[in-house]
Amino acid sequence: MSATGLDVFDKTLQTTNGWLAEIMEDHGPDRKVAWHILCVVLRALRDRLPPDMAAHLGAELPLLVRGAFYDQYRPSQQPDRQTRSIDEFLANIAEGMKNTRPVDPAEAAISVFRVLSRHIDPGQSAKVRETLPKEIRALWPESAGAKE
Repeated sequence: MSATGLDVFDKTLQTTNGWLAEIMEDHGPDRKVAWHILCVVLRALRDRLPPDMAAHLGAELPLLVRGAFYDQYRPSQQPDRQTRSIDEFLANIAEGMKNTRPVDPAEAAISVFRVLSRHIDPGQSAKVRETLPKEIRALWPESAGAKE
């Protein structure tokens, strides 16, 4: 029997919970912290990507995660050239995480990038990874077919 009455909602809840479980393996059993890590890192990534690339990535995300990804998105202001360096990218993540328990921003990014590389289309993962500056790209596990 369906928990919500709609298969699409049940599927996105199940998939999102799986993604959160993977993040919790790296950051502890707090589901709220895992959700916060996922959202903050995805938004930092989104704001670093050209709008077309962000849209392609967004299409790969579970429905629930997609909503968080697009929250407060302003495509006309993208990509955020201020997050070009690794330090600025990680500072954006740290700023977004300031209202939770301490989480290393690089470890948060690595966890979320690992989840993305496992669960989105390998070709899309490689395209997103290759769009990133080299320093930020180093945090993303190499996707199938990606070149260094």
